[in-house]
Amino acid sequence: MPTPSTPSSSLPQAIASDRSYSRQDWQKGYQSLTSEQDYWIDDVQGTIPADLEGTLFRNGPGQLEIYGQPLQHPFDGDGMISSIALSQGRAYFRNRFVRTQGFVEEQAAGKVLYRGTFGTQKPGGWLANAFDFRLKNIANTQVIYWGEKLLALWEAAEPHRLDPHTLDTLGLEYFDGVLQPGQSFAAHPWIDPSCDRYGGEPCLVNFAVRPEGRSTQITVYELNRAGQVTWERSQSVPGFAFIHDFAITPDYCIFFQNPVDFNLLPFALGLKGAAQCITFQAQKPTQVILIPRHSDRPMQTLAMPAGFVFHHANAFQDGDDLVIDSICYADFPTVEPNQDFRQVNFDRLPAGQLWRFRMQPASGTIQRQLLDERCCEFPTLHPDHVGRPYRYAYLAAAHHPTGNAPLQAIAKVDLETGDRHLWSAAPRGFTSEPVFVLKSHTSSPQPEDAGWLLTLVFDAEQERSHLVILDAEDLGRGAIADLWLKHSIPYGLHGTFTPHYFGPALRPRSL
Repeated sequence: MPTPSTPSSSLPQAIASDRSYSRQDWQKGYQSLTSEQDYWIDDVQGTIPADLEGTLFRNGPGQLEIYGQPLQHPFDGDGMISSIALSQGRAYFRNRFVRTQGFVEEQAAGKVLYRGTFGTQKPGGWLANAFDFRLKNIANTQVIYWGEKLLALWEAAEPHRLDPHTLDTLGLEYFDGVLQPGQSFAAHPWIDPSCDRYGGEPCLVNFAVRPEGRSTQITVYELNRAGQVTWERSQSVPGFAFIHDFAITPDYCIFFQNPVDFNLLPFALGLKGAAQCITFQAQKPTQVILIPRHSDRPMQTLAMPAGFVFHHANAFQDGDDLVIDSICYADFPTVEPNQDFRQVNFDRLPAGQLWRFRMQPASGTIQRQLLDERCCEFPTLHPDHVGRPYRYAYLAAAHHPTGNAPLQAIAKVDLETGDRHLWSAAPRGFTSEPVFVLKSHTSSPQPEDAGWLLTLVFDAEQERSHLVILDAEDLGRGAIADLWLKHSIPYGLHGTFTPHYFGPALRPRSL
């Protein structure tokens, strides 16, 4: 049987020929991690690259039940930050739950006190949940170190600031009063590697969405290297906008307003979670919203055939055209009330696929092209090419090239040649979002794929997780190193890498 560090297309006879996984194995990845731990990672296969210096931060739900009550959906889980600090070929693991107000209150009460956006209800049936519109800031989606601040993000509320050394929660972050209590700061910021507004220095670009009756306000923020909000712009768009991610170029912020409708009544009556009241409107177009970043030119809206997008890989300007690569679904994947998310039928759900959209703002036209049929999610790229032309996209992907399935592989897509490369953890491994880390080279210029890919993999055979380090230039080398944790981490959402080392002082291996 192949190990997670050995790519292989051969599968054990117990797995059907058209399936690279067993449902039982995939379900094991949803075991809660209730403890908070700190330890050196001493179970390492291979060699950690000597130039890999810094800290990987990951975010995601840590517990899938609260005092015995199962969550309706993992997206309702309280945020748990994991960090793996890397230096001199050593690695240190730490995890902490974000001490949000709701988390602290529920831990003290010993029961669920807040309704979850994706369907988790308070005990007591619909009557106990009716007309309770309070949001629990679960801080479970992304974590980023910027302006010497570590921030845990959830798109519907304020960030939580954490101590990057200990992961202790320090409180809510309002950016010197730019955000007001209750205002949101989305969970998908982008770092523009070179901003004209800041003399070519990088800046962080993010957004917030706020419903306003029959319209939605989109606010764009830019933060300088010191973490200060130095520019913002708000635009109102008609209708309900469910926007999870966006894309940037030097001149634009690009939003896909998915064609969905929101019916408040079932949520108000305590029958469904807010996200369960969203319905996909296949007969309506997807609206592409272009907000200029560095001019007072008006917002522009373009229309294209319906599709649903959670994540974008990248965008860039090609002459007068705008090009954006996105993970697109034919429909909005939903979990119905009283349905166990662990029993999801992958064959019945739409698969996310990598698409390219070429837009001509002058004429208002959009051309679509399917770049890769393989089921995929969580795209990433070389950070210096964010918002610029690029050649390589990296994604968490299914093992097989067609059909919907859990993510078990890391794919490298060459957008110039069309070549595809795959490293697979199948049949018993399940991958997460890859994070691209630049290699340290003295020579210049470096190739675009000169980097390491870090991905957290759940191994169902050992029922624990391990950090896999891949060579972004050559996935065929297999795992450069496997860093085995002492436990599993529930399937997470997003993460980032900083070149700052936030681990303890290094000690000899023998101690």
